[in-house]
Amino acid sequence: MGHSLTWRTAAKRTTMRLSDFDYDLPPELIAQTPIRPRDHSRLLVLRRDSGAIEHRHFLDLPEYLRSGDIAVFNDTRVFPARLRGHREPTGATIEALLLREEAPGVWDTLVKPGRRVRVGDELSFGGELTACVIARTPGGGRRLAFSPQIDMDEALARLGETPLPPYIHRAPEHPDDYQTIYARRRGSSAAPTAGLHFTPRVMRALEGRGVRMAWLTLHIGLATFRPIREEEVERHEMHAEWCHIPPETVDAIAAARARGGRCFAVGTTTARALEAAAQSGELRPFEGETDIFITPGYRFRVVDALLTNFHMPRSTLLVLVCAFAGRERVLLAYRDAVRERYRFLSFGDAMLLT
Repeated sequence: MGHSLTWRTAAKRTTMRLSDFDYDLPPELIAQTPIRPRDHSRLLVLRRDSGAIEHRHFLDLPEYLRSGDIAVFNDTRVFPARLRGHREPTGATIEALLLREEAPGVWDTLVKPGRRVRVGDELSFGGELTACVIARTPGGGRRLAFSPQIDMDEALARLGETPLPPYIHRAPEHPDDYQTIYARRRGSSAAPTAGLHFTPRVMRALEGRGVRMAWLTLHIGLATFRPIREEEVERHEMHAEWCHIPPETVDAIAAARARGGRCFAVGTTTARALEAAAQSGELRPFEGETDIFITPGYRFRVVDALLTNFHMPRSTLLVLVCAFAGRERVLLAYRDAVRERYRFLSFGDAMLLT
């Protein structure tokens, strides 16, 4: 089964401005390298009912879950999706970020500098890996058709680079630094960064407390990191991302709920996938694309607690977190995190909203 699921929140409220989701992020707080070991990162806990804030460490996370709860993880795996090459015959340098394979050998991409890459251009990425630009995509990218004689998996393993956010200025020391320990299904252009804090030690501690674990997949693409350019937040259009929620995950969540357990979503991508699959009012197995954009006023149907990192100002991720815990409380917690010198963004510290 595969289909697209679109959801636009329809709650009645005053228009939200992009400036409502701004805060001052000092550049020196943007983490450039991960903490070692991973589970030694800090953890800010925000109580949604009272607004109370606690400052802990990630190793303390299991204390906030109890027997019967379920933790849901996004098992997507980042692949070497960045290619560097040049246009033929000019030799002009270009860069392509593979987002999604639309058909065998046909990929939607972001290219830089995009204004110079036109439909019909031939691109070369080294060796025999070449592509033709066959279309522009709605998000301002380009659709590339690669030579059908090429083994793309082999070519990407040889020529591709792991894509990193633009605010990380140097490559990680270890190839798996930008990969969760439970990553299984290849297809993401970015890591589900809330999961980067987990270690086997933390997973064992959760199991020891009687916490059930379940898995889904959302392959992170343009929707997750595309900036909001509309001043009226609700006018922002999310791009579709592929996700899969298997029947066993749906059954496990239903069983946890039936025994009074809570659903902990590890990361905003997990939260989006779960909520996208519950728009009928009931969580159901799902495989296909979703462009769900969760904004304040949305009623969460599945997620009871959310583990996430600290996000960029004015981003769709921050908007989702504000929808879950309240804009004023979240921004107060962010200001507290800045004051306490937490580390921000992909390699930064964690936040638990419960």
